[in-house]
Amino acid sequence: MRRFILRRLLSAVPVLALVSLIAFGVIWLVPGDPAAVFLDASATPEQLARIRHQLGLDQPFYLQMLAWYGRILHGDLGQSILLNRGVGPAILERLPVTLSLTGLALVFAVLLGVLAGLLAAMRHRSWADQSLMVLALLGLSVPDFWLGLVLIFVFAVGLGWFPASGYVPLSESLSGWWHSIALPAFTLAAVQVGFIARMTRSAMLEVLHQDFIRTADAKGLPWSVVVTRHGLPNALVPILTVIGIIAGGLLGGAVVVEQVFSLPGVGRLVIGAILSRDFPVIQGGLLFLALIYLLVNLAVDILYAVVDPRVRLE
Repeated sequence: MRRFILRRLLSAVPVLALVSLIAFGVIWLVPGDPAAVFLDASATPEQLARIRHQLGLDQPFYLQMLAWYGRILHGDLGQSILLNRGVGPAILERLPVTLSLTGLALVFAVLLGVLAGLLAAMRHRSWADQSLMVLALLGLSVPDFWLGLVLIFVFAVGLGWFPASGYVPLSESLSGWWHSIALPAFTLAAVQVGFIARMTRSAMLEVLHQDFIRTADAKGLPWSVVVTRHGLPNALVPILTVIGIIAGGLLGGAVVVEQVFSLPGVGRLVIGAILSRDFPVIQGGLLFLALIYLLVNLAVDILYAVVDPRVRLE
């Protein structure tokens, strides 16, 4: 198992290096000059040149890139232009919000998606199966921002069950944290539930036609036991694959959901940096989110090895 994990870690290094190169190179394609943020419209070219020199923006591309990689190797993501503080501490300060949002959304998506897929597979070609798949397809078609606005209007403005915006840390109040994060997490999970439900249904239908399922059914075991104890463990590999894929979708969707619900997370920090041309924050945020995505995929690979011994042997 150690060699398996070590190989996965080593394979993640070139991916992270490529992501860092893309994060740095894309910034050069973004229109606008971050130095102009510090100055008003009446600024002279000399003042603009002085700010660019202070920020190191007047250096050639390769020198800026070497400086960028040098800081990364020392664990320094640079200095935010507008916040006037280190990018790393600014991201770590907002990371608990994003992890809370994506973690709870992943729990919602897995529980609801697997449950819906199991029910659809157990009631194959029935009205329940068709209804659940229609709901899954509907969830896949609804944009995050629109669903978030609808949920705010219904549950926050209309019923008053949840706040429309804001965030309460878990360390301060469990109930306050739940009320502030439940609605955004459900909004983020709604689209991903459909993916998991459809994949669970497909994987379960394939497994339920195997000989060992017919043998277990012939022994007189309840159908629910046959499905959950004998069928589901053998269908976990494709389900885990989808869960690993949607983890990246949750990180990307968190950017939009944090903006809709005014959550002070990493996604909202990156959006503010894009609007203000704060290049170090954009680069650091993209690199940090990519690192989280790689760690999630590493965890999924380890779960592969736990669920399926053939993966360890390979």
